Amino acid sequence: MRLQYLMSDDQTSAAGRPRDSLAAIASLVRGEAAVWLREPGLGLAVDAAPLTIEEVEDARARFIRFEPVLSTLFPSGGWDGQIRSELIAYPGSGAPNLLVKCDHALPMAGSVKARGGVYELLCHVEELALRRRLISPGQSLEALLTPESLAVLEARRIVVASTGNLGFAVGLVARALGLQAEIHMSHDAKTWKKDRLKSIGATVIEHACDYTGAVARARSSAEAEDAYFIDDENSRRLFVGYAAAAAELAGQLSARGLTVGPDSPLIVYLPCGVGGAPGGVTAGLKQIYGQDVLAVFVEPVASPCVLVALAAGQGVPVSVYDLGLDNDTIADGLAVPSASPLVLQAIGRNIDAAVAVTDQAMVQWVRRAWAEAGLRLEPSGASGFAALALFIERARVAGLINPTATPIHVVWATGGSLLPEPEFSALLASDAA
Repeated sequence: MRLQYLMSDDQTSAAGRPRDSLAAIASLVRGEAAVWLREPGLGLAVDAAPLTIEEVEDARARFIRFEPVLSTLFPSGGWDGQIRSELIAYPGSGAPNLLVKCDHALPMAGSVKARGGVYELLCHVEELALRRRLISPGQSLEALLTPESLAVLEARRIVVASTGNLGFAVGLVARALGLQAEIHMSHDAKTWKKDRLKSIGATVIEHACDYTGAVARARSSAEAEDAYFIDDENSRRLFVGYAAAAAELAGQLSARGLTVGPDSPLIVYLPCGVGGAPGGVTAGLKQIYGQDVLAVFVEPVASPCVLVALAAGQGVPVSVYDLGLDNDTIADGLAVPSASPLVLQAIGRNIDAAVAVTDQAMVQWVRRAWAEAGLRLEPSGASGFAALALFIERARVAGLINPTATPIHVVWATGGSLLPEPEFSALLASDAA
């Protein structure tokens, strides 16, 4: 699909803001930061595949059921098995109510992928255990750790494609449960992530192609082997697993005495690759706060797949290659050329903004976050900080934020705590900034 009509002078577009779309596309083509905004005043739209409250409650209940299993498998530090991260104030920012959701330090995987990717894996394991009568309905899932159960699990294979963090999260937990794990990695994936997977017994298959190509090859491999495929492009379960984080954030805001409303809207800055994690979080937050939460998807200038799809306004994926972009970014976890069709259907009409940031800005924020707050972030995990000022400036002018309102800003930090020291030191010394 091409974007000729966005590059024309036609001022009517399904995107709702054709001039903004045109300006955003022009900035991207020049290799510059870009901002796309949903038209103010539209209210909540009805998406084609909306999230249900029942799905989110089921996810929260499943996470609770698996807590004793996960705490046994990963006992370091006396972890209780809750997949939960801190909400902290960013020090010395000069901006009121700037908070950080610390998913970069989530247990097990050290990234947001410990939510969606691990959730789908747990769904499959529980269903398999019930089908094979390893457990009975209502029985404690600790029975999954018996030798008999582990013998059944080790015969099953899980297949997933990844640029790094999803594969690591799924592979780590799958191997801990005894399952075979086959991780298909795109050329963007960092060597240290591949090496860690190999060290825990996962099969890593490296591809000389981008993320979209790796997904297609992983899907074919799973079908040929009758394996369970975790589909980052189209999985409802992944999406729901991420959505469960919304209630966690809501509880943390309430504990801080912060009330979300028209005079104090919640603005959440969400790093975006294929869209599953930010899409799920957005869907969950919209259920709770409605129009009082603004979801800002943050992508690299070279890989703005959701921004491009929103600007096109057709509700379907559009490849960044169609704009002449190369999908080459330092933020490996966000190096995705085409957005998830499921995410565009399930939440696309309620994404409030998409901001594309430069690699230079992300690296600068890796340094700042470490120096100012002691946050150990990957470039992708720091991208939300890089988008904050860009979004606020444009949103105020466009009327997306009431000029008298005092927003609550939450930057969702998505990965980085497990970065090896040489990798992190190289980022701090990088000339990309």
